[in-house]
Amino acid sequence: MQQATTATEQPAEQGNAPRYDLRQIDVDPNFWYPVAWSAKVRKGKAFAARFAGHPIALIRPEYGPVYALEDRCAHRQVPLSKGVVDDKGCVKCCYHGWAFDQQGKCVTVPYLNKEGVGRPVKAYPCREKSGLIFIFPGDPDLADKVPVPDIAQVGNPEYKTRQFSPRLKCHYTFMHENLMDMNHQFLHRRQMGSITARFLGQDKGENFMEARYSFARKGGNQPLAEALIFGKHHDDGREQPVEEVVSIRTTYPYQTLQIHDKDGDLIMDLWACYLPLGETQQVTQAFGLLSVKKPKWTFLLDIAWPVLGLFTHRIFEEDREIVEMEQNAWRELGGDHNVEVFPVVKSLRELLARSGVPNRYAKPLKQD
Repeated sequence: MQQATTATEQPAEQGNAPRYDLRQIDVDPNFWYPVAWSAKVRKGKAFAARFAGHPIALIRPEYGPVYALEDRCAHRQVPLSKGVVDDKGCVKCCYHGWAFDQQGKCVTVPYLNKEGVGRPVKAYPCREKSGLIFIFPGDPDLADKVPVPDIAQVGNPEYKTRQFSPRLKCHYTFMHENLMDMNHQFLHRRQMGSITARFLGQDKGENFMEARYSFARKGGNQPLAEALIFGKHHDDGREQPVEEVVSIRTTYPYQTLQIHDKDGDLIMDLWACYLPLGETQQVTQAFGLLSVKKPKWTFLLDIAWPVLGLFTHRIFEEDREIVEMEQNAWRELGGDHNVEVFPVVKSLRELLARSGVPNRYAKPLKQD
């Protein structure tokens, strides 16, 4: 494998700090990460989930909140998610019936009549919000100091919200870059027609990066889903006014896309978290919620909803193909050879690099 020639950008204030390939930087575990939809974890059942290379068992007792344990019995390491939830809310391993409580303590080894025999398993701080189950995979002492994120307009009756959770064969950083960089609309020409992104400005800070765009249609028909939700846009050959502003923001480790109309009203709100899977985090499970403002005549949105779903699915499938090709190129070339020229993406890469944690395979890159 040949050595990568392009180093991950690092902010100037880091001076001579080592630089690493961005695709070998793991997420910081000291945040709340969604690992399952609430509806998937039924009462009295256990559910298998993952964070990076760690198997997670989610257990929902008949009464009380859902909790999360390492998905390995301390006895023979078989998955606790294959077990049985008893009437006390403990999960019993399917093999020998060892029982573990919400703190991961082994409370029963049924064939030995003595206490303190079985070893515990790791427990993760766990919260449920907006139809998602979150765990805190980092330092548990920090969990109460880090807020669970607010998610789109879930629970707001003025909006209609849909869920999506595709799995992609790429590092999570490719997803942040893809959404932040709206200059790739040529990719979506079959779905969107000929449109051009107009960069309006950016803001950035220690833990966030935001870019704002508007779009001008240069040709082709406006998609039906777009017209039903945002109104008809005409291309009369003149410079088109800014009718909507698209704001894309990575507030580490989450990403949002909001669309405001010409009056400043929020008409679309997207929230996404890219959950890494596998030891090298080169597979991503996306968890996202998309909220659309209901028009005066709500039935119009209900009619457009299936069309919007199909439209967004097609757009995403094009994005999926491209980010997976980027990941394949990274493997074939032996590292990150991206030559980035857009200042917004360069700043985003700096944010992701300084916020994440180099993994066990990462080696400092040679300085230019």
